[in-house]
Amino acid sequence: MTAVTITGMGLLTPVGRGVTEVFGALLQGKSGISRPPADHPVANSVELAGFLPPFDAGKIASGPDGKVMDRTVILAQVTAAEALADAGLVVGENVEPERIGVIIGGVGGMATLETQVLARAERGRAAVSPYLLTGILPNMPAARVAIRFGIRGYTSSVGTACASGAQAIADGVRLIRSGEVDVVICGASEAPLFPTFAETFANARALARNWDDPTEASRPFDLRRNGFVLSEGAALLVLESAEHASRRGAGGYADVVGYGVNADAHHPTAPRPDGTGAAACMRLAFASGNVLPEQVGYVNAHGTSTKLGDVAESVAIGLAFKGSSPAVSSTKALTGHMLGTSGVVEAAASAMAVNTGLLPPTYNLEDPDPACPLDHVRKEPREARPQYALSNSFGFGGQNVSLLFGPPSTQIKSEGEVW
Repeated sequence: MTAVTITGMGLLTPVGRGVTEVFGALLQGKSGISRPPADHPVANSVELAGFLPPFDAGKIASGPDGKVMDRTVILAQVTAAEALADAGLVVGENVEPERIGVIIGGVGGMATLETQVLARAERGRAAVSPYLLTGILPNMPAARVAIRFGIRGYTSSVGTACASGAQAIADGVRLIRSGEVDVVICGASEAPLFPTFAETFANARALARNWDDPTEASRPFDLRRNGFVLSEGAALLVLESAEHASRRGAGGYADVVGYGVNADAHHPTAPRPDGTGAAACMRLAFASGNVLPEQVGYVNAHGTSTKLGDVAESVAIGLAFKGSSPAVSSTKALTGHMLGTSGVVEAAASAMAVNTGLLPPTYNLEDPDPACPLDHVRKEPREARPQYALSNSFGFGGQNVSLLFGPPSTQIKSEGEVW
């Protein structure tokens, strides 16, 4: 089976930018959750959220095309450039344009749609932009990345809700294993912080509320949890066949050794309470990587901080691992929930846990819910050497994705760095 390694990461999250800053923040407990600035579009829609720190989009946003691009497209291009630079890849030089693909998940340009609907309501049909369609299509982040970097291989988008970024990674692994491409840029870009989208979650009472300190609001597996925190962000990984990476002397952070993708077939929004769908997904990942459950030492949980979701995932982990008890944590305590992007950031964290031997904890987990009886990593990072790590992502519609990570088949990329 073709080995697939992660040779580059581009991360733009509420806790920072780039793998060193983001993984360091997850270890050190730096929260990216705050109250909305008074002039932000969601200031009157949500109590708190995860906002991106200021960043320079350069010519992407300032050029003529930037004026008609949705924020999801801009974020995707920023992180794609970062991921390719981190991997040391230049399309047309050390990778053929036809041998590299792009798969980027996400909801699409819903903020653009809201803006255009309001413009039409206020000023009539002449106010509707001819660029509306290219602003809202979910394939535009991937297409714009392909256009910018001259990528002519397999290009696609994934729309499986909060599992879309993780599923993009699974699809990327499948493409490389099949021999269709040597390299895939994959992940997700999400910009959900605009009124209508935020208010649908708020009105459903799915969001964390009534917290004096915003940084305490996201608390996966804790008894006091009362909802998730909506966040924005983009994250793209460069996956590469180990053979291709070795030929050009590139190191890897970790291998994606297996994946599982399935469906609960239960409910449009609620997880299957008996955990059987998610447990089966984890077992698919074990089988895909030819790994036994007891070899997996760490699980980065989906763990959104919702009452039903955290319990269902805990039950599923117990079923999937049976007698073994891996260390478990959820980094959404710091990042909030970036929808499809969360699974990519958590995949990066899982890869770095294998790479460095440091497991990020679940911050804010002060009083673990007895219904979530797991080996929680709490309060501070845990030093360990997991042979393999698993990352779970679950989405509306019963979409389940589990990604399995192990040591890189190439030279290790960041061993010895100080975090």
